[in-house]
Amino acid sequence: MKSKTLLVVALLIALAASILYSRRPQPVEVEVYTLAEGEVRATVANTRVGTVKACRRAYLAPATGGQVAQLLVKEGDKVKQGQVLLEVWNQDLKAQVELQKAQIKASRASADQTCQLAGGAEREAARMTELQKHKNVVSVEQVDKSVTGGKSQRAACRAGMQAIEVTEAQLGVAEAAVQRTLVKAPFDGTVAEVNAELGEFVTPSPPGIPTLPPIDLLDVSCLTVSAPIDEVDAASIKTGMSACVSLDAFPDKRCSGIVTRVAPYVLEKEKQARTVEVEVTLRDPKDLAELLPGYSADIEVLLNQKDHTLRLPAEAILDNHRVLLIDDDNVLREQSFQPGLSNWSFTEVLSGLKVGDKVVTSVGKEGVAAGVTVSVKP
Repeated sequence: MKSKTLLVVALLIALAASILYSRRPQPVEVEVYTLAEGEVRATVANTRVGTVKACRRAYLAPATGGQVAQLLVKEGDKVKQGQVLLEVWNQDLKAQVELQKAQIKASRASADQTCQLAGGAEREAARMTELQKHKNVVSVEQVDKSVTGGKSQRAACRAGMQAIEVTEAQLGVAEAAVQRTLVKAPFDGTVAEVNAELGEFVTPSPPGIPTLPPIDLLDVSCLTVSAPIDEVDAASIKTGMSACVSLDAFPDKRCSGIVTRVAPYVLEKEKQARTVEVEVTLRDPKDLAELLPGYSADIEVLLNQKDHTLRLPAEAILDNHRVLLIDDDNVLREQSFQPGLSNWSFTEVLSGLKVGDKVVTSVGKEGVAAGVTVSVKP
């Protein structure tokens, strides 16, 4: 009887032990990163999407309003600097030019006549003066009238020459009025848009009232990427720094960029974060291939870079520069470290960790803490 009791007790103890063993905490599966050396780049990225822009863009309109008489280009045309693109009706102004040219001819003829008379009067005065000196044939009064007449004619000659200059200046005014009716290309470029037709009436945009320009001209020989950078990060960006450009339309990142401009002011808009406009120019012609003004783009400015340094992935870092380190018994413990350069992907480790250390990068829904036993996901 006693042996049966002992057997029952042993069975109960074994059953309880098996239940307790089955309910023991299971090791939590985690993903692990083994520390090694690699590249860490300290970068700054834009806060809102940027835009690819042509290095020069002009919205062209005539300086004076009028009816379109000639439209000499169409969208997509390549034009040279100084080429006439559009002409407003200006026949009255051209007639003024011809009138001034005729007036110049008349002024020259009149001046020539006056100068010829002045020459004759001066010679007559010289003869009268000679006769009065040597032969005393003529009176002093006659000599005085002759000399005065010669000087008067010479002054009239000079006035006639000045009249020619006046009419030439008036011709310049008339020609300038004609030029105001012409739209010329200020630089070599491509016509992006034409918002006018023959016979339509076009005017310059009044102040404060934006209107479509008759011609939109782009210089696509060079392109820049303009993007807003948060005011907190803008102070560390300088012209000449290297930068990469990412475009939604293309999969590859283009890293031949260089910062060419940092705006000298902070852009302040209502209900938006304050930003500084930064422009990046791509230097490699291959990176400019297939780019068009207007593409959305992001920039990443390189502040500093280390090619071979101990680094941690961003997903392994906890608050206050801590990580969950796995010891030799697969038990977690918290470990602090001193960070260096950092970006969205990696952070440099200056001290506190060493090559080969294993840190947790991802855990299940149940979470983990220091002191928990874990198992590494294969």
